[in-house]
Amino acid sequence: MSSEFMLIALVLFMGGVIAVPIASRLGLGSVLGYLIAGIALSPVLLWAGTDVISLQHFAEFGVVMMLFLVGLEMSPRALWDMRARIFVLGGLQVAGTTLLVAAVALMLGQPWTIALAIGMVLALSSTAIVNQTLNEKGLLRCDGGHASFSVLLFQDIAVIPMLVFIPLLAMPELREALAPVAASGHDAGDHSGLNVSLVDGLVGWQVAIVSFATIAAVVAGGHFLTDPIFRFVSRTRLRELFVSTALMLVLAIALLMTMVGLSPALGTFLAGVVMARSEYRHELESDIEPFKGIFLGVFFITVGAGINFALLADKLGTVLGLTFGMIFLKALILYGLAHLFRLKAGDKWLFALGLAQAGEFGFVLLSFTVANAVVPADIAAMVLLVVALSMLLTPLLFILYDRVIAPRYSYREEREADAIDSTAKIIIAGHGRFGGIVNRALSAAGFATTVVDYSSDQLELLRKFNLRAHFGDATRPDLLRAAGIEDAKVLVIAIDGKQAITQLTRYVCRNYPNVHVVARAYDRMHVYDLWSVGCRDIVRETYDSSLRAGRSAFEALGYNREQATQLMREFETIDRKMMLDLADAYDIDIPVTENEAFMARYREMTGEWEHELKDRMGLSRPEEL
Repeated sequence: MSSEFMLIALVLFMGGVIAVPIASRLGLGSVLGYLIAGIALSPVLLWAGTDVISLQHFAEFGVVMMLFLVGLEMSPRALWDMRARIFVLGGLQVAGTTLLVAAVALMLGQPWTIALAIGMVLALSSTAIVNQTLNEKGLLRCDGGHASFSVLLFQDIAVIPMLVFIPLLAMPELREALAPVAASGHDAGDHSGLNVSLVDGLVGWQVAIVSFATIAAVVAGGHFLTDPIFRFVSRTRLRELFVSTALMLVLAIALLMTMVGLSPALGTFLAGVVMARSEYRHELESDIEPFKGIFLGVFFITVGAGINFALLADKLGTVLGLTFGMIFLKALILYGLAHLFRLKAGDKWLFALGLAQAGEFGFVLLSFTVANAVVPADIAAMVLLVVALSMLLTPLLFILYDRVIAPRYSYREEREADAIDSTAKIIIAGHGRFGGIVNRALSAAGFATTVVDYSSDQLELLRKFNLRAHFGDATRPDLLRAAGIEDAKVLVIAIDGKQAITQLTRYVCRNYPNVHVVARAYDRMHVYDLWSVGCRDIVRETYDSSLRAGRSAFEALGYNREQATQLMREFETIDRKMMLDLADAYDIDIPVTENEAFMARYREMTGEWEHELKDRMGLSRPEEL
């Protein structure tokens, strides 16, 4: 192993280790941290003679791994349900952006062939940055996140016809200029070494047959061969062999797709979807996740390091104007499509801002346009800067969404709240997996309830089962009054969001003290929050199921049902006593680690609790233990 390679690897890892924690601490996210690290390391990589572009193409394997993992989280049924958004929404975005950007390029004096090529390049967005950021922020499952993912998936598909169409736009004068270079053996498209293709020399219909056959082979192989292969490997009980097999599988699919001219990311995504039902799915996720993170981190660093700062300094005004103009145009189209597809207000902005950048495939397409005499090298260099800078600005757009836009839509409704004519004395706020069980139990016992939920999809589902519920935001005082809070006996708070639950609990406890509030808590600290705002009937959403799991574990160790039940009953008694002892020292306005009274009380009582817990749970063990 050469010292040059070790130096480059050390510099890349060191840059990420230093920059990412700082960026995360400042609320900027890991992606921006990696990009900043790349900018800072650019002089070092230049001094070391590193080919940043080649390193970038190598690190793009992280995108392939990321889409494979995303596929594992889905199912064929979920993908089929998304077909309208993938092809209609995605198709409109790519076509609309391509035409609008091309029109602007025409107005700036470019020939129509160059304008159209640039439009196709800038129509694509960054799968790596957007998916990574949506995952980090937990936004991938919301409506805007789903729409973003659908468009990104279509863009990966659209790269294939773009690669076929772009050579048709070649300009004769550029081709003549490239001819001497190609003759000397230094053509930009001339790659030394092994370059195997299964479609070279084939006509269009033959390429199509080979492509479909390859996709069918990937799907069939993923369905029928995954479990037998991993079952065979798992018999060796060698962890490293299982990891190697997982990486081999992803590499093989990516290589096969590349050999037929298809997107390797698309291929691994389809394979992931097929393998989503595999018994080894979770093992695959845990094995590939670290490698995905490493490759993506290196990729983001190379994007920052690949910025041509000399050209940027020389054409600063022009490049910045083109970059912000491109982001504005794409956001405008995306927002219009979001409105057309009836995304909610906050999701419209997430969709529009999240996909407003250019993407990593832009680097590939720009090199392809230059090699095929479509776009001159000087113009391609300018567009390359626009692509890189727009990717660099993307984390800032997400910060703008998080801190400025999202709070404005947190408690606003796209449609008006339903009129509530119920006179029930029990109000249930939220009818999901928690509130739904409470409502079913009360209804089965003959009690009338007023159910208020903020999810249109959830309410539509309930109404299909003839369950009555009302659309509305239960955190709004006027809606609570309409639901009959003034005469209610019980309010069950089962909405999503720790902060929203705490705010609603505080409001009702202060203004309607005669109403018995049953509040759902996410975790132990949330229990203290709810206790401090006045609630005295708090249910941790996973607490009872955890006690049952503990009882089952004791039974598996040889205790009988009566002993196991008694053990968990003693544990619950001590745990509840601990909660009450600490609740009085807790202050919701002071972070727990800075609350000296709370921490002192905790340290003082820890030993007492442990001793009492051992005494009260001191049943004799079964003889076999």
